[in-house]
Amino acid sequence: MDLKFETERPIYIQLADWLSDLIISGTIAEGDQIPSTTEISAEYKVNPATALKGINMLVDKDIIFKKRGLGMFVSNGAVDKLKAERQEDFQQTYVEKMCAEARKLGISKTEIIEMIERGFDK
Repeated sequence: MDLKFETERPIYIQLADWLSDLIISGTIAEGDQIPSTTEISAEYKVNPATALKGINMLVDKDIIFKKRGLGMFVSNGAVDKLKAERQEDFQQTYVEKMCAEARKLGISKTEIIEMIERGFDK
C-alpha cells in the first residue's frame, strides 16, 4: 500500500483519506480488518498517536469500528457513506466554484457541459 505525504495537510488527515481511498476502491472491503496503528506507524514512519488520530476520524464517522481485543474493522455501509461525503465535498469544492466562475465569464450551461464532456473524452 503506497502513501506519500504532502507537506501542506496534516498527516493524520492524509492517513484518514488514504484509508478512505482503500475502502472506496474495495482494497479493504466492508467487514475487513484495517492495518493496526502500529503497522501504519512502522510502515510509514509516523507517530502511533498520529496514526490513531487519523483512524479515529473514521471511527467518529462510523466508517471503522473497534472489536475489543481484535482490532479495527470497516463498517457495513462504509463505502456508501464515504462516497456520499465525497460527492457532497465535490459539489461544494468544484462544481459550485466552477459555476460561479462560469457565470463571471459568461459561459453558458451548455458550454460547460461540452467542456466537461471533452474532459471525460481525454
